[in-house]
Amino acid sequence: MRALTVVPLQPGSAEVRDVPDPQPGDERLLVEGLALGVCGTDREIAAGEYGWAPPGRDRLVLGHESLGRVREAPAGSGFAPGDLVVGIVRRPDPRPCPACAHGEFDMCRNGEYTERGIKELDGYGSQLWSVEPQFAVALDAGLAETGVLLEPASVVAKAWEQVERVGARSYFAPERVLVTGAGPIGLLAALLGVQRGLDVHVLDRAEAGPKARAAGALGATYHSGPVAETTERLRPDIIIEATGAPPVVFDAIAGTAAYGVTCLTGVSSSGHRIPVDLGRANRSLVLENDVVVGSVNANPRHYTAAAQALAAADPAWLESLITRRVPLERFAEALESRPDDIKVVLTLGS
Repeated sequence: MRALTVVPLQPGSAEVRDVPDPQPGDERLLVEGLALGVCGTDREIAAGEYGWAPPGRDRLVLGHESLGRVREAPAGSGFAPGDLVVGIVRRPDPRPCPACAHGEFDMCRNGEYTERGIKELDGYGSQLWSVEPQFAVALDAGLAETGVLLEPASVVAKAWEQVERVGARSYFAPERVLVTGAGPIGLLAALLGVQRGLDVHVLDRAEAGPKARAAGALGATYHSGPVAETTERLRPDIIIEATGAPPVVFDAIAGTAAYGVTCLTGVSSSGHRIPVDLGRANRSLVLENDVVVGSVNANPRHYTAAAQALAAADPAWLESLITRRVPLERFAEALESRPDDIKVVLTLGS
């Protein structure tokens, strides 16, 4: 079968290769790969910035945003041939740490977890893949190719869970949310906010285009001005930060209404220095009882919540998030970042 592979830490090593077919076993699903979402993580691994091959191997099969259809399923697994499925990315560490031992492997405390397509486990960027039933999530059949959005949706499902858990430490009745960044994470975070009945606002650098149209079609209000001016005007109860851009992060942290919650989901690159008034930020956080929480990855309950959110969404709106489809053999085009991209999808074929 054909698979998108890379030598981690070696720039320019991404290549579609023939690799052995996965062997179906008594305890694993055999899945036909349909599509693969491409994100910044994949681009960074392909650029040689990080990534870990499976032990004893040089190459890693790339891809963690999966979509496939079951070919073979073991009896009693809860799956059947023809089911539309997504594979969960992270696996608990083998020790395990206390969080992993309690099923919260997205919160692993010792860093010895593994991840499909990222860290020591082959990803889902192949025409066939296998997965343990407990790490597979069934999708509504009506989602079809938009089911590839499940993994990023699981990340924001966890982010919303974290916001609501933090807010519940006292009386919490949020009305307005600002999402900074209108990529897949930001727009899916906005979707879950709209589904919660909140007044949702989305801020991005693009003044017009597919991101603005997607936010508007969702019923959110779209903005493209400076973050500080936008937060001063809106005074959001919740900010979900999805850019990772340091100036945006700082202005978001300082920009909520009193007793506000800021959830950081974007990962900043290192080496950027900006002048910040930490005293102002500290004063705001303390005197207004504000909270800043980071959130990444997801465990099975977040995938389940995300699957429910996608099934309840307008199919046409979900389809609008996929701005480019690229065949597997032209993977290099998918690894290019373009200003109007929301979600780029590799079609895997058979």
